[in-house]
Amino acid sequence: MSLLDVLTQYRKDPSLAAGPASLLPDAETLDQSDPLRHKRDEFLLPAQSVYLDGNSLGPMPVAARQRAQAVLDQQWGEDLICSWNKHSWIDLPQTVGDKIAPLLGAAPGQVICCDSVSINLFKVLSAALGLNPGRRKIVSQRDNFPTDLYVVQGLQQLLGDAQRELEVLPEEEIEGALDDQVAVLLLTQVNFRSGYAHDIARLTRAAQAHGALVIWDLAHSTGVMPLELDQWNVDFAVGCGYKYLNGGPGAPAFVYAALRHHAALRQPVAGWMGHQSPFEFSPEYTPAGDIRQFLAGTPPILSMSVLDAALDVYRDVDIRQVKQKALDLADYFAARMMEFPSLQSLELATPLAHIERGAQLAYVHPQAFAICQCLIAEGVIADFRAPNILRFGFSPLYLSFRDLDKALERFAVIMKEELYALPEFNVRKKVT
Repeated sequence: MSLLDVLTQYRKDPSLAAGPASLLPDAETLDQSDPLRHKRDEFLLPAQSVYLDGNSLGPMPVAARQRAQAVLDQQWGEDLICSWNKHSWIDLPQTVGDKIAPLLGAAPGQVICCDSVSINLFKVLSAALGLNPGRRKIVSQRDNFPTDLYVVQGLQQLLGDAQRELEVLPEEEIEGALDDQVAVLLLTQVNFRSGYAHDIARLTRAAQAHGALVIWDLAHSTGVMPLELDQWNVDFAVGCGYKYLNGGPGAPAFVYAALRHHAALRQPVAGWMGHQSPFEFSPEYTPAGDIRQFLAGTPPILSMSVLDAALDVYRDVDIRQVKQKALDLADYFAARMMEFPSLQSLELATPLAHIERGAQLAYVHPQAFAICQCLIAEGVIADFRAPNILRFGFSPLYLSFRDLDKALERFAVIMKEELYALPEFNVRKKVT
């Protein structure tokens, strides 16, 4: 019986979960059979904490710390400006992009590492609109990640409402809204609140059948879900380097642009690093004819070097095993939650079907914020998303099933004793 089967049975008949004998295999057995268990040694993890927030900020890989030290001490400290050539700093955006490309199902030369998701989204959205003249509508999802909608709104203000129209819809209405007025469909594959995962292949086909171009935000997908952007004929994608890719806070993001668009596209942030020959210092801008045209200013070498090293944890990993373990961890967590009476007030908001979810679970509770703060104080690091979502991320490269047992045991005590009601857990800080 699979872990999903147990979870499904528990939800159909809660008395099974409340019974004296668990239907779940024990955590130690699951950990022993885990093909990824050796990857945990490649991360630096606090000894007393259970980290369930890798979908927001990945922990530090050992290789990332080593690289940071090398860049500081040797490359910057000793070799100084010579490192642009000696240590290939100038090539890092493409080097890192080509490391990310296999995780996206992309052939080399279609991914570049640069800037942030927000800036990259502005660039690819502008480029996509330029490739689809005569159309003014951009369709997105009402509960898309806010920055994605803000970027569209900013572009709308820049161009004027008469030129561009943003239509935001509930998930179930998106496909029906596609018509010959839509220039761009802009979606995030995995919803940041609920964890619901769109079918990229189906929606891309549907949009392109009406002549629209498609941009996917893969911030909550890359590094934990199998992706086949080339095979699915995706036009553009963006994603970040600090979640499942473990590149550190504020790590550079990436752009994917299908090769078929390179010759015709133009992105508006024309900077010297995107020039065909940047060190000729020409006063006239001539964009590089390949993926480099998405570059603008000088790349952030410290953070990009760290991301480059962090990506090496994927060098011997089958991404399908990563996704399967993420699902197994989540299924185990959700099923075990049902075995604790004190946790029954939390309502699962994430779909059960594997094909419909990413690597997180979202639970609804009116005191979600305070519960999250109390969990963190007890060494269980989760996060809160307004208005009432308690979110748990399942990063398979370092999490064990035993970690989940530890987390749930602490969680159950918090809820049973209502420790979250203490005043210190109800004070909002700038970051929630």
